[in-house]
Amino acid sequence: MDSLGNRIKQLRLQANLNKAALARKVGVSDVTISYWESGAIKQIGHERLVALADALSCTLGQLLEGETQLVTTPLYLRGQPPAPWQAASSNRIALSREILNGVSWDGECYLVTPAPGERFDYLENGDLAAFGPTENCDRPGHYLIEGAGGLYIGQLELSENGQPVCRSENDAGALPTPLEASEKIVGRLLARWRMEGA
Repeated sequence: MDSLGNRIKQLRLQANLNKAALARKVGVSDVTISYWESGAIKQIGHERLVALADALSCTLGQLLEGETQLVTTPLYLRGQPPAPWQAASSNRIALSREILNGVSWDGECYLVTPAPGERFDYLENGDLAAFGPTENCDRPGHYLIEGAGGLYIGQLELSENGQPVCRSENDAGALPTPLEASEKIVGRLLARWRMEGA
């Protein structure tokens, strides 16, 4: 699988742009373009990814994974079930481990952003996130949880007996609380890209 840096370079050459011209279109220095292409910088913010795709006249899917058939449009995450990937028309994406910042994930993956007017902990309006559908918590992290009040993102860890418990980031002294009987895990947050300046 090609790396993101190789894809940026290939798409730049296909667009007949030198590094300086691409840098002007994206709003970064040509040195930054060199770092992206070499892989020295692996994390690229959401606004920069969108600007890169626009400047290179390609889709986010082509940029992130070299997809040519599938247009990758982020799914809207809403406060009410179902999770966005549970809809029949959901477009699955494949993200490389370098994009996922080394997170090990072999299942399906979906690109998600909060729907206009929706608010979630750990995910701001305009952020992009990669979620993997799962019903299990096998390691600490942020998970999408469906409860009586709707969908929310919680930070889960495993208790001594291996059960998932929710940790509150707002109250560092609070003990982790078990999930309610009516709550179920529906997805794991694999990666998040923040809007520039957020």
